[in-house]
Amino acid sequence: QVQLVESGGGLVQPGGSLRLSCAASGFTLDYYAIGWFRQAPGKEREGVSCISSSDGSTYSADSVKGRFTISRDNAKNTVYLQMNSLKPEDTAVYYCAAGYGDLLTVVADEYDHWGQGTQVTVSS
Repeated sequence: QVQLVESGGGLVQPGGSLRLSCAASGFTLDYYAIGWFRQAPGKEREGVSCISSSDGSTYSADSVKGRFTISRDNAKNTVYLQMNSLKPEDTAVYYCAAGYGDLLTVVADEYDHWGQGTQVTVSS
């Protein structure tokens, strides 16, 4: 069964850090690009960051550039999103998604498999 499971969300104060994990089962991530997306209440889903399957190229949205870092460990079949200097506006449910091929995009339609999401709340 193909599955992506996010973990690492929680409540953090502004300026704090969290590391999200996206663990895959039922398939190997080696040939998949991974994207992180988020959706805040009342807002549209936003593509946050992605990492390619081939050379590990990354892309981050302007809203998180310099604060969030995406990385992958194919040996562990896991992708991470390190989030630093968190702001209240980063509060959202965060989803990871896998798209087959050498993608570098945060266009949601390019992704085939999605996790259930993990809640991140940034508040004092």
